[in-house]
Amino acid sequence: MPPRPARWRKRRKEKAPMANRTKIVFLGATSMSFGLNMLRDIFSSDELQGSTLTLVGRNPQTLSKITELANLLNAKSCAGLLVEQTTDRRAALDGAGFVVNATAIDRNRLWKIDFDVPRKYGIRHTLGENGGPGGLFFTLRTLPLVFDFVREMQQHCPNALFVNFSNPESRIILALGKYSPIRALGLCHGIFMSQGDLARIMGLPYEQVEAWGAGINHFQCLLAIRDRATGDDLYPLLRSREAHYDPGFAPLSRRLLRAFGYWMTCSDEHFGEYLPYGWEGGEKGYDFAADERARADFAAALDRVLGGAPLPRDWLTPSGERGAAAIGAIVHNKKRVIESGIVFNRGVIPNLPPDAAVEVPIVADALGVHPVSLGPLPDPIAKLLTIQVNVQQLAVEAAVRGSKEMALQALLIDPVVNSASAAVKLLDELWEVNRPYIRPCI
Repeated sequence: MPPRPARWRKRRKEKAPMANRTKIVFLGATSMSFGLNMLRDIFSSDELQGSTLTLVGRNPQTLSKITELANLLNAKSCAGLLVEQTTDRRAALDGAGFVVNATAIDRNRLWKIDFDVPRKYGIRHTLGENGGPGGLFFTLRTLPLVFDFVREMQQHCPNALFVNFSNPESRIILALGKYSPIRALGLCHGIFMSQGDLARIMGLPYEQVEAWGAGINHFQCLLAIRDRATGDDLYPLLRSREAHYDPGFAPLSRRLLRAFGYWMTCSDEHFGEYLPYGWEGGEKGYDFAADERARADFAAALDRVLGGAPLPRDWLTPSGERGAAAIGAIVHNKKRVIESGIVFNRGVIPNLPPDAAVEVPIVADALGVHPVSLGPLPDPIAKLLTIQVNVQQLAVEAAVRGSKEMALQALLIDPVVNSASAAVKLLDELWEVNRPYIRPCI
């Protein structure tokens, strides 16, 4: 999205803050991979003017820099927020209306181990983040921290909404739906990634394509693909263009399209995490080197900006994530449709288990988050997804109980794991690596 013109900023400066205000606590505000996006969205939202933003991080030096950036964005965008910073999470939570989570425990170092160790024992997988053995260990070390958050929310802000951006999304929302009274919503941009892939194949502008999906995080079935202006069904055009498109582009997504008749989000490597043949779409893993370069580039750009250099143009425009849109809709009772949110199922997708975490469209208003049911999934798709729901359920049980025995069971029902002896070996090795973080949550 292009930057807003100067005349817009002038009009905004003259506008009084909106009456409805809230307090947003941002856990993991120092995240070099997500922190900037959340700040961009909050400070470009008219609906959050005059609210309080409390930034929470563990590294005081980095937190101070992010807070200085937030104050700069606040001034440049004339958003009129009260910006606070603290390393004391509990103190931050008092009076919060929303708690945004973008935390991760030693993210890249542990994630790389999660990817490399199973490969050493012959497990072919794609990312090692949300599915397969890596997804299990992300769950085992992340859920204890998340339950610390929500227990503190019960004491300090029991009515707040927990807005989660951290992986493994499905397992976090599943665990909270089953074991916590705190309301929770997961948000992911996967459906927008697929929208871009579809537009590319069909040769259409991104904005012309509208996608409606239901399923689980990183494995939604796009039940409808339509022309945004006319409402015309674009599936016939997709199938026609796909047949002659570059065969090296999204080969696994296209194989499933031909087999099941639907496009699955959000990329070969993401939903490939859940499939025994997922590696056929690529098994290079996450590009950690590129990630570290991007973090270093952002840190350098931040230092330049705080040293007086002009703000990059896109830092004053929305990022495309939907966190601020959901919060604004709730604060101002907008009844806004959000394209995709991860919620506890409870029958929203009737042919998936009720105690599953599903990703569906939602409506946000003053009463909270309301999942939109698109009806049952096509039966073969539901059967495919139910396999992974079962894995996620058992992984969550292993994590909340801190049980190595249940963790082994979760590995042995995971279709990505092709050897029982390999499962035992990788479990022993990765359990020791993650032992400092694994503990019962309930």
